Amino acid sequence: MKIEKLIPAYKSIIWGGNKLKKYYGKKTDADPLAETWELSLHKDGESTLEDGTPLSAACSPEDFGENCKGFPFFPVLVKLIDANAKLSVQVHPADEYALAHENSLGKTEMWYIADADEGAGIYLGFNEDISREELEAAIKNKMLTEHLRFIPVKRGESYFIPAGTIHAICEGCLICEIQQNSNITYRVYDYGRVGADGKERELHVPKALDVTVRKYVAPRSLDAQTPEGTVKGISRFFTATHVRVSGERLFKNDKRSFRCFTCLEGSGFIGDVGICKGDSVFVPANYGNVNLSGDFEAIMTTVRKYYIGIDLGGTFIKGGIVDDNGVIILSDKVPTESEKGADGVAQNIASLAHSLLDRTGLTISDVVGLGIGCPGMIDSKTGNILYSNNIGWENFNIAKALSSIMGDIPVRVANDANVAALGEVKFGAAKDYDSAVMITLGTGVGGGVVIDGVLMEGNKGAGAELGHTVICRGGDLCTCGRRGCTEAYCSATALIRDTKRAMLAHPDSKMWEIGSVDAVTGKTAFDYLNIDAYATDVVNNYIGALATALVNYANVFRPEVILLGGGICAEGERLTKPLAEQFNAELFGGDKGPEVPVMVASLGNTAGLLGAAALLM
Repeated sequence: MKIEKLIPAYKSIIWGGNKLKKYYGKKTDADPLAETWELSLHKDGESTLEDGTPLSAACSPEDFGENCKGFPFFPVLVKLIDANAKLSVQVHPADEYALAHENSLGKTEMWYIADADEGAGIYLGFNEDISREELEAAIKNKMLTEHLRFIPVKRGESYFIPAGTIHAICEGCLICEIQQNSNITYRVYDYGRVGADGKERELHVPKALDVTVRKYVAPRSLDAQTPEGTVKGISRFFTATHVRVSGERLFKNDKRSFRCFTCLEGSGFIGDVGICKGDSVFVPANYGNVNLSGDFEAIMTTVRKYYIGIDLGGTFIKGGIVDDNGVIILSDKVPTESEKGADGVAQNIASLAHSLLDRTGLTISDVVGLGIGCPGMIDSKTGNILYSNNIGWENFNIAKALSSIMGDIPVRVANDANVAALGEVKFGAAKDYDSAVMITLGTGVGGGVVIDGVLMEGNKGAGAELGHTVICRGGDLCTCGRRGCTEAYCSATALIRDTKRAMLAHPDSKMWEIGSVDAVTGKTAFDYLNIDAYATDVVNNYIGALATALVNYANVFRPEVILLGGGICAEGERLTKPLAEQFNAELFGGDKGPEVPVMVASLGNTAGLLGAAALLM
């Protein structure tokens, strides 16, 4: 399928106006024009192509994308809504209730304020907690709006409305609504209006009382910056992103989801298809790279999958909501508090996860699962942490503990170094490769191996201890108790040690300009590389040892790329250029075999969080 402009379904409802025809280019006899269903496969109003072909007939499941295939029907509906008068106060059920009572899914939605008259606003939730009896009485006495929170709105704002939230759009609002593909509405209060038949419109009070969330909930909005735009609302059914184009922008191929652009201002092109204010353009999944040009603003609707990634450290727990493209929508951290014991730390992880979900508007059912990167020996098949010195755990099943605390959510756990390697392969410097070895040069030397896109963990997840492979038999003592390990020669700790040794052995070294050996860092020898022979020896010996280790890994695993992480990588080509030369000279087969580039990892402190989420992808 090619890129196509969509023709919406038109809806005439008594509260509608004429702005969509006057300002948004809608050509229809519907009067008033309350809604246009821009992207719709709903039986109550389907959008079509310009030649009249229904969208459902024009698209294959592949055009909608892999992320849509897990739903019983197309998951999302996009509308433009012009409120010339107040809409009824209403509420939508969640899936469980809707399936039981309506044989339909429920409705979660979000509103992007495309335009608003002076003083326009919305009703969203209650001013304070209210009992069922109080709510029923307020409806009966036509005093409901006194209990509702009125929010003045302006152009560019967004509001997330989970199922169960009582709400109403008021006069003067023009809204782009992105919603779960459902038309189930329980009308609670309609200001005594009558329909075309002269009768007051039907209310659905008993069902509304069943499903309404009666607690005060602060309005939710999201402004997550991503490479494509500002994410305004997310759920498992839809992701709404505000896109601004001024000139030209390239959007890369999306294999997992279609893109639908609804233009709210300006004009331009999506590929070779023109778009202007009020138009919606559909880009099928896996279409290829798409060039956007012109000067316009649009809401881009997609269907994404979401994951919780947790990077568990000895001091802090870092967590984030991550989408299937490796975009971190929201992240935060809390103290680990290992002194509380394993159950206490598990509770801290769960609290962080719930906070992230709440702040993004997601629920447990909206995410695929939760992944954790944890230091130590991990049995990833069972979720059991066999031993973690950093946190002081032994034989603790964190997957089972978190599932117990948070409910029935899939939990995966793996060693933190392995997880960081997976993050770089999925989303970082090695994203164009399927097989990689990553080695992290820090206080120690960590490592991870990914082969054909799969994390290689070994027996009970204890594999890939690359830092504890011997490169100098009988050499310096390593922290593991052996002698001559890679960690004893290639860690930042080893580099600092060797720099101090050189200074103490050579009082004439220019490195003494730093004052004392206590001031030595991993940068010191590199800083004096070209002006001090002793510094040159330190750096050359360090790079030689590292090249030996990397050749060993390459000869064993034959990866497509080797990645380096850690602070030492900040030395750039002073490290990587001579390292690559020695590595290539020693690699088995030389230029007769496949090239194995040595690259610096790109994700930095986010590699662990992203890799943890990738455990479930």
